[in-house]
Amino acid sequence: MNFKQLETFYWAVKLGSFSAAAHRLNATQSTISMRIIELERDLGVELFDRTQRVARPTAKGRELQYYAEQAMRLSVDMHQHISSDDATPGVVRMGVVEMISVTWLPALVKRVHEKYPRITLELDEALTHDLIASLNQASLDIILAPGRVPGYSVTPVSLGSVTFAWMASPSLGVPDGVITPRQLGEWPIIALSRESYHHTSIEDWFRAGNARCRRIDTCKSFGVAASLAAAGLGVTLLPPRWHQEAIASGKLRIIETDPVFPAVEFTATSAVESMQAIAQKIARMARDVSTFDRAV
Repeated sequence: MNFKQLETFYWAVKLGSFSAAAHRLNATQSTISMRIIELERDLGVELFDRTQRVARPTAKGRELQYYAEQAMRLSVDMHQHISSDDATPGVVRMGVVEMISVTWLPALVKRVHEKYPRITLELDEALTHDLIASLNQASLDIILAPGRVPGYSVTPVSLGSVTFAWMASPSLGVPDGVITPRQLGEWPIIALSRESYHHTSIEDWFRAGNARCRRIDTCKSFGVAASLAAAGLGVTLLPPRWHQEAIASGKLRIIETDPVFPAVEFTATSAVESMQAIAQKIARMARDVSTFDRAV
């Protein structure tokens, strides 16, 4: 029995399949199967119920899961406290939302590679809902996203806040002056997909104002939302700081509302059971390089 076999066994149980474990460990599925077979042969017991389509452990397999997890945590702890930064190997799977991808993500990647030259980053840009699901399934080690992820005992690291404002093309005809959620709801709204934090926040804002939207069209990026709004197709919610050119050129104008839309906090979160100790270090790096507002 060796550590590779225990690591393979742990991820097969955690992720529910040999194929998912193969992807996680950058190995072929046949390699994963062989490691499990060798581990079962060494221990003299069956660790998985072969009658199931998912990798469901037997009673002995569930017993081994505890020991495998302890062995992995000990290995992580050893690397964290003994090895130098230059010698820290591994793959870190990091999920990010678009707002971070188009702003300071390159600075974070550069900082990580300068500090940990042997670390490989796998980046996944997706909507907040999908990132949280991947974190829950252990297919991501850390996510950088808006809001605070519920259900985690690891305290999220705040990355600062972003101010958002309602915007539309002057051609849409939204009246000047301060307008209420009920008044704004009479115009078509453009939001990100329903699975996004953006969409949920918009619905919450209207609901808090005892209002509802006449129509919400959805898309998958702020760039598309800005283009649709600039074409006079609806009102959207954007961060003014990153759309100054469109505002200055008159393609978009900020709509004053009462109440104003609250600033959105972004956080770096890793699961408490994460086997990547470096994830929390990267979270603190993200905090340091973030260009989001710390005063809000």
